[in-house]
Amino acid sequence: MWLFARDPVRDFPFELSPEPPEGSPPGPWALHRGRKKATGSPVSIFVYDVKPGAEELTQVAKAAFKRLKTLRHPNILAYIDGLETDKCLHIVTEAVTPLGVYLKARAEAGGLKELELSWGLHQIVKALSFLVNDCSLIHNNVCMAAVFVDRAGEWKLGGLDYMYSAQGNGGGPPSKGIPELEQYDPPELADSSGRAVREKWSADMWRLGCLIWEVFNGPLPRAAALRNPGKIPKSLVPHYCELVGANPKVRPNPARFLQNCRAPGGFMNNRFVETNLFLEEIQIKEPAEKQKFFQELSKSLDSFPEDFCRHKVLPQLLTAFEFGNAGAVVLTPLFKVGKFLSAEEYQQKIIPVVVKMFSSTDRAMRIRLLQQMEQFIQYLDEPTVNTQIFPHVVHGFLDTNPAIREQTVKSMLLLAPKLNEANLNVELMKHFARLQAKDDQGPIRCNTTVCLGKIGSYLSASTRHRVLTSAFSRATKDPFAPSRVAGVLGFAATHNLYSMNDCAHKILPVLCGLTVDPEKSVRDQAFKAIRSFLSKLESVSEDPTQLAEVEKDVHAASSPGVGGAAASWAGWAVTGVSSLTSKLIRAHPTAAPAEASVPQRPTPEGLPAPAPTPVPATPTSSAHWETQEEDKDTAEDSSAADRWDDEDWGSLEEAESVLAQQDDWSSGGQTSRAGQSWTGAAGRPRAHGSRAGRSQVPQSHPLRAHGWPASITGVAQSPATKATPLLPCRRVGMLTPSRDQTPGAMTTGRAWRWRAGRRRLSWPGRSARSVGGKWRPNAPRRRRPRGP
Repeated sequence: MWLFARDPVRDFPFELSPEPPEGSPPGPWALHRGRKKATGSPVSIFVYDVKPGAEELTQVAKAAFKRLKTLRHPNILAYIDGLETDKCLHIVTEAVTPLGVYLKARAEAGGLKELELSWGLHQIVKALSFLVNDCSLIHNNVCMAAVFVDRAGEWKLGGLDYMYSAQGNGGGPPSKGIPELEQYDPPELADSSGRAVREKWSADMWRLGCLIWEVFNGPLPRAAALRNPGKIPKSLVPHYCELVGANPKVRPNPARFLQNCRAPGGFMNNRFVETNLFLEEIQIKEPAEKQKFFQELSKSLDSFPEDFCRHKVLPQLLTAFEFGNAGAVVLTPLFKVGKFLSAEEYQQKIIPVVVKMFSSTDRAMRIRLLQQMEQFIQYLDEPTVNTQIFPHVVHGFLDTNPAIREQTVKSMLLLAPKLNEANLNVELMKHFARLQAKDDQGPIRCNTTVCLGKIGSYLSASTRHRVLTSAFSRATKDPFAPSRVAGVLGFAATHNLYSMNDCAHKILPVLCGLTVDPEKSVRDQAFKAIRSFLSKLESVSEDPTQLAEVEKDVHAASSPGVGGAAASWAGWAVTGVSSLTSKLIRAHPTAAPAEASVPQRPTPEGLPAPAPTPVPATPTSSAHWETQEEDKDTAEDSSAADRWDDEDWGSLEEAESVLAQQDDWSSGGQTSRAGQSWTGAAGRPRAHGSRAGRSQVPQSHPLRAHGWPASITGVAQSPATKATPLLPCRRVGMLTPSRDQTPGAMTTGRAWRWRAGRRRLSWPGRSARSVGGKWRPNAPRRRRPRGP
């Protein structure tokens, strides 16, 4: 004899919520909310209390328990666990809400869209098709009370209490005895003669018609109301009329009904239904089909329900990235869905994926992350940024693709507030110094200056004193006009970070030199900045007690959000500059933009005029890129983002293997860019601002070896010839009679020829001759026709 009997309900791994039952359907079951004791995950629990004298109802409940436990289908209520005792029955399912309660709540919030209703009805019809055609079972209880909705908005068919076999081996349909359920029975069931010819699905399809009427019009008052379609959409009315026809023989099979509604122009032929059908079969789709689907998905997410995006699309996106190698195409829809999540959910679901994506060497994925960083940066904490994201992002500064370098610079505006002392003041400044001094793209140099001015307030006091003045001074000597404007605006935006001595001795001399700049936009900004700094100096001169107040930010710790009045008139709009950069890079991916603003060297007297070099019509005036509208910039960035997948980006591992030499701000800031040596496309040294056809001449050049004018070595291509000497010539030896060679010509280098007996330098079509110590060009040489 057991003294202490165990209570199975108490040991059950699920517990009921203390809240009262919600919208319990008519029948033996009461629906309760519950949760799993181990994890706390929400569930729904159907409870039936066994009562004496209700044996028939108990048998119905036990039959439903058995049916739900054995039937598995995506559109049928999912069974999780159950408990059967002498006193009660418990059925644990996924967390669901009765359809009636769900529709009422959505109606108060604005109502359901037809897209959601079309997919919900599609799921119920598909469940009926499974029961009738695959299992030979008649549901016998299709109504509003038998349909439930999960948290993703998916409709599930339940209410299996009165199900019976269509083959007749289990007896006839069980009696319901509940008027609320019997009103959905078809009229032929009232014919006791049994002469009506009908199909096995006829009764359930009639009840489906009643369900459709209730979904659009509310509770069904009586069967006669089915004659008036009411608010049922016109595209669905013809098919609805087939369901509620008096002749049961013509009611369509559930599979045929789905086919009719999915026809072109049908009620269930829309993007939402197609998306759901693809997601149900995504595991067996080809990789190319998945790529195309995810590319088109982001356009449709705005019209999809929020719950559907959070609970159905998001898990599929995460799975596709984790196991399906979907790549960068999942980023855009992933971040769109992320807008529907709370901060806690975002940290749990999106951030781990983002951190893992940054470690990828896929260029397309990297640039997508940089472009959309604004959408998730607020959810990243500082340790994650400094240890797991920034070390991967900085590789973009060394990338050979200009677009990736530009996006990496732009991303620093968002990452700078979260960077630690070492990453911000040491590592980042090294990369910015190299970009501003050695990058061959003028717009990227300009963007680097702009970004530095924006993040200047986050730098430490010692770094600001060492970096800002040198960096902006270097920018004012850049041959690219917008870079010079950015340097002036950088001084203005960070004016409160300089001491009065620096303003007088370091900044104003630099700005005064720009008052004679060839570009009017540079001169205008220089005059504005000079007036601003002069007003500060004058105010301190009039009242020396203001010095401490004016210089309060000079030695202060890094503090975001400082900039003062000068930054307001500066108005340098990072988005506009960035869009200009993208435009210039896409239009001229290999040409150096500095050529547009560099004056050509004068041609020496007596030499042929250089051939005109086509100059790209790139906007270099700051007034242009300062006044660009924000919506145009956003549209350009978004249109450019859609084209990333069409290009072969390669791997970042190749770019990371080529490390560039790091410059120092203080050393580079004292030298004009015009005198620096740069590397051209073919690895040849050339000066910034020089024409593509010219090259610097080393001291070992034969012309200088013999005292010839060095200016002749820079003569551009003659209009009369196709070949231009692009490389410096090798040293040419003098021909002497002692050499065992016939006096004549020896060809060296590319087209340079040294002729014995007279000083002469020639190339095809033109020549230069020494006459009385003065060099002048000869007329084009014409060869005499050789005789037979």
